[in-house]
Amino acid sequence: MGERNPGCELDLGWVSGVRVNLGAVKRAAAGLGTHRALKQQWQAAWLLRAVTCIDLTTLGGDDTSGNVTRLCAKAAEPLSPDLLRALGWEGPLTTGAVCVYPARVKDAVDTLAQLGASHVPVASVATGFPSGQYPLSTRLAEIRAAVEAGAREIDVLVDRGLVLTHQWGPLYQQLQQMKEACGPNAHMKTILAVGECGSLSNVYRASLVAMMAGSDFIKTSTGKEGVNATLPVGIVMCRAIRDFHRRVGYKVGLKPAGGIRTAKDALSWLILVKEELGTDWLTQDLFRIGASGLLTDIERQLYHFVTGSYACAGHFSMG
Repeated sequence: MGERNPGCELDLGWVSGVRVNLGAVKRAAAGLGTHRALKQQWQAAWLLRAVTCIDLTTLGGDDTSGNVTRLCAKAAEPLSPDLLRALGWEGPLTTGAVCVYPARVKDAVDTLAQLGASHVPVASVATGFPSGQYPLSTRLAEIRAAVEAGAREIDVLVDRGLVLTHQWGPLYQQLQQMKEACGPNAHMKTILAVGECGSLSNVYRASLVAMMAGSDFIKTSTGKEGVNATLPVGIVMCRAIRDFHRRVGYKVGLKPAGGIRTAKDALSWLILVKEELGTDWLTQDLFRIGASGLLTDIERQLYHFVTGSYACAGHFSMG
């Protein structure tokens, strides 16, 4: 990742003054689907970019060192060399990161080192994922444990109760402590759990507070809520990022997660980010997609572009 966000003082006037026009946001999201569709080599190029921005994720209660090893192998070589050569890609290609529970961080770090892919960062969810309903002391300890195990990115959770009751000061203080627990090297990605924030105005406000507290990324969801990454939410978060950059001067990244399963979904998010934030954000330093099954569908679409025929999903191994 790039430069870390040092944050700024909490500006309650800015946060409290936010109002989101729901109708306007919905119209903007619907307008994204009216653009000329990406075709042929242009679509292939955008899908390759999407691969480099995936946080390849496994967050199951049945995770073992074996499936984490397979995930890391796929992250280090997400597409076959033959397919890359046919696409004209030169040089290595990896996903943006591997994302696992804290207990599996060491497995992932060790595997990536053995594969000669230590440059692929390990991200870890922490702070009582997915509910966040744990004492702050244990949430902070979980961050420190993941960092000590080798995680270079930490996906933390906001306290949705504080968001719903507009307790922005305590939320800001909690997130500041989480950023401090990440230490000098690990980047912090803050999960808003947008489906449980109550309104788009609260999503915008929570985005601002998270960035003021020093979040390097803001992330839509855990993937466990009833509503996860949607384009209207993405627009609201992108505009909060844009406003923060204009006023404070730091670029904060965006990570949609939850329900992004197809190549078409990935293209929609890339288009949204390009239109709302510009091409500077279309890199893995500032844009990530949290997903587990997305890569398989992207492979299928790229295979079709090269060969003219579709292969079944089982043709593409996850490691």
